[in-house]
Amino acid sequence: MMKKTECDKKSVLVVAHGSRAKETEAALEAVLSMVKEKLPNAIIEGAFMEFSERTLEKGVSALAAKGATEIKIIPYFLFMGTHLKKNIPHIRTVCAASFPGIKITMGEPLGVDERLADILVDRIADNVT
Repeated sequence: MMKKTECDKKSVLVVAHGSRAKETEAALEAVLSMVKEKLPNAIIEGAFMEFSERTLEKGVSALAAKGATEIKIIPYFLFMGTHLKKNIPHIRTVCAASFPGIKITMGEPLGVDERLADILVDRIADNVT
């Protein structure tokens, strides 16, 4: 088993869909601020698949500039659609070739999770009570 060294810099790139409505960028930033507050030592960037200059490629570049040795792409998506099945894996491969010294992997979407069900219950309860 390899020991973690001072040189190991694991980081996370949270990737959302993106929207023509620019307020979605502020919304992701708000969520990432909450995450960073809970994980103060984590190196985290955000990116979008569409409608933003903050692309996945630019997110990888930003993390590389911060000295990342590993980047885990975390999709801020509910389900496995085309972006997660095709687009993100393709861009990940391109980025891995551009940054051969950085291990770039992809995590799972938010998916089926009891915590999401709790949020949905709250939203429904707000409207039926």
